[in-house]
Amino acid sequence: MAQSSTQKDSLLKLLPAAKEDTAKVLLLINLAKANKNSDITAAYKYVAEALKLSQAIGYKKGIFLALINEISLIRIEGKNSLALEKCKSFVSLAEKSNDSFNIATGYLALGEVYDSNGENEKAMANCFKGTAIAERLHDQGLLQDAYSALQRIYFSRSEFDKAIFYGQKAIGIAQAMGDKSRVMTQSYNLAQTYNLTKNFDSSIAISKRVIKMARDAGNQRVETYALYNLCSIFLRIGKLNDALTYGKQCLAVSQNISDKKIQSTTLAALGCVYLQLKQYNEAENSLTQALAIREKIEDKKGIADVQNILANVYYAMGQPQKAFTLEKASEDFSDSYNQSILSQQSSELEKKYETEKKEAQIKLQQAELRQKSTLNKFLIAGVVALIIISLLGYRNYKNRQKLQQAKIDELESEKKLTATEAVLKGEEQERTRLAKDLHDGLGGMLSGIKYSLGNMKENLIMTPDNARAFERSIDMLDSSIKEMRRVAHNMMPEILVKYGLDTALKEFCGEMDRTGMIRVNYQSVGMHNAVIEQTTAVGIYRIIQELVNNAMKHAAAQNILVQAHATDGGKLLVITVEDDGNGFDTGLLKQATGIGWRNIQNRLELLKGRVDIQSSPGKGTSVMIEITI
Repeated sequence: MAQSSTQKDSLLKLLPAAKEDTAKVLLLINLAKANKNSDITAAYKYVAEALKLSQAIGYKKGIFLALINEISLIRIEGKNSLALEKCKSFVSLAEKSNDSFNIATGYLALGEVYDSNGENEKAMANCFKGTAIAERLHDQGLLQDAYSALQRIYFSRSEFDKAIFYGQKAIGIAQAMGDKSRVMTQSYNLAQTYNLTKNFDSSIAISKRVIKMARDAGNQRVETYALYNLCSIFLRIGKLNDALTYGKQCLAVSQNISDKKIQSTTLAALGCVYLQLKQYNEAENSLTQALAIREKIEDKKGIADVQNILANVYYAMGQPQKAFTLEKASEDFSDSYNQSILSQQSSELEKKYETEKKEAQIKLQQAELRQKSTLNKFLIAGVVALIIISLLGYRNYKNRQKLQQAKIDELESEKKLTATEAVLKGEEQERTRLAKDLHDGLGGMLSGIKYSLGNMKENLIMTPDNARAFERSIDMLDSSIKEMRRVAHNMMPEILVKYGLDTALKEFCGEMDRTGMIRVNYQSVGMHNAVIEQTTAVGIYRIIQELVNNAMKHAAAQNILVQAHATDGGKLLVITVEDDGNGFDTGLLKQATGIGWRNIQNRLELLKGRVDIQSSPGKGTSVMIEITI
């Protein structure tokens, strides 16, 4: 910070004696850069003066420098809509001037603004336009900016391999240029990427180098970001004391810059650290401060995120009413946010349609009757396209499911869990014993009877009627043996023990489908790589078995879909059971006293799983279960 203040003081001393020429323009631009992290109002003032002087003396380079620095300040304040307008005007001015360098600069800035708005395709298109020009011009500074922009965009798209590739290229150019500021900034971007790819050692090492460079340069903004990155890493890997140390350092430095969002983000991270350390009062204090800042800067999504964390703190503190209120507010915002996105998309489509319609009308007037037929087709195509897009958007909205995870009751006693586990294990052991007794005992006896009757048939002289009755008895005995085997198989399917859950579910669904009473379709993804303990597999199998039986008995369903999906490297198992039956009011589950639903709940509780049920009368039922394996 001392070096930054010294730099500003040195520049300010030069200002009174500066002549109204290009040197003063560059001085004003440097003053704007020196102030943007600490006094953004002063930075705006110097940019405005630089622009005014450049226009007065006809200094084209100064005009573009002032405009691009103004865009940078606007982006720091998070005013992306205004930044987008400024970027488009910048590109238009550069194209009119036939200035390739600033055309590329404008496209790169435009790409980064689109990236901030979440418009990834437009961001990529504009950045690649700028990169192509930079490569053609062989301008190292511009090329470094291009690769740096591509690194950030690929980072936003979670394409981390490409982000690292372009980040390393950008650092290489910055080092060759000897530009410490560029090396510092790009190194931070690379450290952040390594954090999200779990290459924590590299991220930590780079972040520490960045902190030293930032302190040497007096750049407290980059220092703050690097400190926060270290706090985030140590929080993710469970080194809470280190996370707390860097979080406190980050918070202290962030007080000196104008970026309120990083302050609130740091406070939220500290709240998470204190929560895990079970220092609930400190967690509440940090998160309350973060919430106040985000309310002040009107960061609605950030408010919802902090509310969700603070709700967990109040749950831990034994204040469920406060927790529920915050949790509901967070969920209400998520619903509202998703709705606003859909509304914004619809509005953009409507604007696009209206623009196309006006252009078509102008063409109609210019071409008169010769273009009437073509124009009519264009308008019809536009209307059809709008209707199709609107229908697809509506369908997507209607089919969007609210995935609400059932919270595990942390206050439930260990005794209840142990008792539940014992009951379920005892039930499975009894099933196994009965299945074995049926198969080995009754099954052997029935097979022996069949064999004896077969031998008797060869030695008996019977009338035709008696022979037919004897054959029917043999057939009934065969049916009894098959039914006994089916019952034994359902009580403890041997295929589950031998070949695993995926094969057992496939066989179970196939067997139900072959009965002809109902269509049961089974789909699995990633199950062949999943390693599931037998106790867990049996529990999951019983849950699916109960859900399918419920759909057949109570829902009058015609079709059932069972899906098993192992994700996160086989660590998370997602089970979905859907039917097209009668459906029901899910609110009735709270009063449900049936053994089947209670068994499902007990098994899920034992497996520490979460269930989400979507159903309503006449609309079928969808049950999604998530279990960590």
